[in-house]
Amino acid sequence: MDLRLDLRLSQKLVMTPQLQQAIKLLQLSRLELQQNLAQQLVENPLLEDLTLETQEEETATAEEGSEQAKELEAEGAGSGETDENQPAKESEPLTSEEWDNILGNDWRPAQRDQIGAGDDEFPSYEQTLTKPTSLEEHLEWQLRLSSLEGPERDIGRLIIGNLDEDGYLRVVLSELQEDAKCPLEQLEQVLQQIQTFDPPGVAAKNLEECLLVQLKLLRQDETGIEKTFPAVFSMEVVSSIIKSHLVDLQKKRYQVVAKALDVTLDEVYDAVHVIEGLEPKPGRPFSMDSNSIIIPDVYVVKHEGEWVVLLNEDGLPRLRISPYYRRLLSNSGEDVGTTKTYLEEKLKGAQWIIRSIDQRNKTIVKVVTSLIKFQEAFLEKGIQYLRPLVLKQVADDVGMHESTISRVTTNKYVHCPQGILELKFFFNAGIQRADNRGEDMSSVTVREMIREMVAQEESGNPLKDQEIVSRLKQKNILIARRTVAKYRAELHIASASQRKRIPT
Repeated sequence: MDLRLDLRLSQKLVMTPQLQQAIKLLQLSRLELQQNLAQQLVENPLLEDLTLETQEEETATAEEGSEQAKELEAEGAGSGETDENQPAKESEPLTSEEWDNILGNDWRPAQRDQIGAGDDEFPSYEQTLTKPTSLEEHLEWQLRLSSLEGPERDIGRLIIGNLDEDGYLRVVLSELQEDAKCPLEQLEQVLQQIQTFDPPGVAAKNLEECLLVQLKLLRQDETGIEKTFPAVFSMEVVSSIIKSHLVDLQKKRYQVVAKALDVTLDEVYDAVHVIEGLEPKPGRPFSMDSNSIIIPDVYVVKHEGEWVVLLNEDGLPRLRISPYYRRLLSNSGEDVGTTKTYLEEKLKGAQWIIRSIDQRNKTIVKVVTSLIKFQEAFLEKGIQYLRPLVLKQVADDVGMHESTISRVTTNKYVHCPQGILELKFFFNAGIQRADNRGEDMSSVTVREMIREMVAQEESGNPLKDQEIVSRLKQKNILIARRTVAKYRAELHIASASQRKRIPT
């Protein structure tokens, strides 16, 4: 075996740190980009936010203008001549509008001084926001008004603190007993007291107990009994269904329940109406879920008959190289100290970030412009005209790789005439037409058609998946039953048996 040296020429892609940073910036969402740029402004002294500097200059100019106006006013007041010796000229009485202009909205001196004092004395917007009452606060308020005192009140606070967001007590009582250091009988007595609090059914250990507690409270209300229960016997049917037939009730097997309880079907229907009026999640009204605000990355508007893509740069810093450090580097001469080396490295990093942000913005606009070209009919007429689209079509159109298109459209939103949509929304599979003529139909459009069919169905006779397949075939859409079931699950639509409603 001989040893020798060979020269081979090859090409390979090397992921430099700068390239990795550019790819990372491309796939960041708007909020993540704001956080990343804020961190870069802190770490790199050569980067400056031009927006903040412009605001500071405008504030300084406004302050200088107000000071000059005050000086001119003072000079005019000092050099003015009094007209005390001249007789007053008679004039017409002032109108109400003229008096308002002179005195302002309120002529009272105290109010006028407060208005002129500025906004510093008024509370901020955050201080005016109200916080909704939580389930724990609502129960603790009732606990303070109850007859529980001393150690029992401490046990009540322990129970309330262990409730989940739905109002259930999922913790085993033996574990609570160890924390409370009290007899189990005393713990159960306090728990029964808390179960009488509002909302009804709170602090129950499971769904069955929650519904039975509400039924017990409803039974104590004579008005509720007369209004809800047609007879005393129906009350027993309700209790029996809750205790033994909740699974049958969920699957709408009313005949099985009637046969098991030896009652008529109408009595089961009356009991079901009562159970439907109970709350399975007592803590639902106190949920703290808040809607998140989505800020679009781009706006798509129609201007002079053409669709235009506008990049949304509000809230994002406008980066530039600091003029001070640029002059410092140019005047440093041949000095090769550590300070100059550090500044040169930061300068290269700042220039690369600015170029990466600019390239990111151009790429997003280019990709959205391509999406508009493919989905122009959707923007004009609505979801029924959404075309099937894949990443490769857009990648070929803009001359980029599919992975780049995927990064650009991830966690990015567009504001268009059809609302605020994620860029991934425009990519969807196609459904074959029954006659094999024309283009395939978008899967999103088919899902919307299924949702409309379910919304218009009869409550007593809901559409089965196979019936939906038949109706879609009448509209020249060829689709399998399992695909309908898949789309129905994605739309959070229950099966036909669970959608069925009992006659009223």
